Amino acid sequence: MARRDIVVFGGSGFIGRYLVRRLADDGWRVIVAVRDPESAKFLQPLGDVGQIVPVRADVTDPEQVRELVAKATAVVNCVGILYERGKRTFRRMHVEAARNIGEAAARAGITSVVQISSIGASLQSSSNYSRSKAAAEDVLRELVPTTRVVRPSVVFGQEDGFFNLFARMAVFSPVLPLFGGGMTRFQPVYVDDVAAAVVACLDDAAAAGRTYEVGGPSIYTFRHLMEIVRRETQRKVMLVPMPFLVAHIQALFLQLLPKPLLTPDQVRLMQVDNVVSSDSPGLKELGINPTTIEVVVPQYLSSYRRGGLRGQPRFG
Repeated sequence: MARRDIVVFGGSGFIGRYLVRRLADDGWRVIVAVRDPESAKFLQPLGDVGQIVPVRADVTDPEQVRELVAKATAVVNCVGILYERGKRTFRRMHVEAARNIGEAAARAGITSVVQISSIGASLQSSSNYSRSKAAAEDVLRELVPTTRVVRPSVVFGQEDGFFNLFARMAVFSPVLPLFGGGMTRFQPVYVDDVAAAVVACLDDAAAAGRTYEVGGPSIYTFRHLMEIVRRETQRKVMLVPMPFLVAHIQALFLQLLPKPLLTPDQVRLMQVDNVVSSDSPGLKELGINPTTIEVVVPQYLSSYRRGGLRGQPRFG
């Protein structure tokens, strides 16, 4: 069997690390393109010796991307940022990076390309993040028409930035905010299911050129998700409605932190339901049975309880 080499840009991130393991299990030789290869060495034990290779690469540098992709047979783009800092803008990290990957893949004759996007990606969105994600999809599809796009809802898992964020807030704060009254709907999807969807796309020729919206088996309001956080952390916090206007004003200040807790753009995102479209193919069409929140989330939120690893008594 011919060796299959795949380049995963952003492979050491939250989704990327699960994807790398899935790809290694599927027999791929995985080239993990990251800014700091040393910090990505934790991925190597996920495969056989020499099967997972972290390589330094700047996704915004066309020449570096081209050299890395030239000998591959497939490419996955996991690169994504939730807020902008300096040169790391949505335009540069999402759109320009996608263009570099698309041009390199087209030059190498690669037709197996997967772009990890997000539900709600639209050029008409009020969110800069969502508009840039939609633009990235369009750029890649223009350059490589067979590009598969995977759009997840909120992604959960042990290292996630959603449940862990609000669990930490429950440790330090007496209240959890219910943005807009907590009525926005979400369809959280398990990170390993997202990784499985990417692998399934690569292995299925019928997936070429298609967009898959992937969500979990249940839809929750934001209030319901905060109730899960409160229950699983066993913290006596109040759930306090916060109008979007107030959240936006607070976000103007919070976005100045080195790692913002909230930005105005994220407030705009939270005003729109984040659920799978009824007419979009998803996990079912890829043969994946979605994992429920109840199976996974309690396992890591329990560490925020008093006496837990991330919820020591000194925090209240």
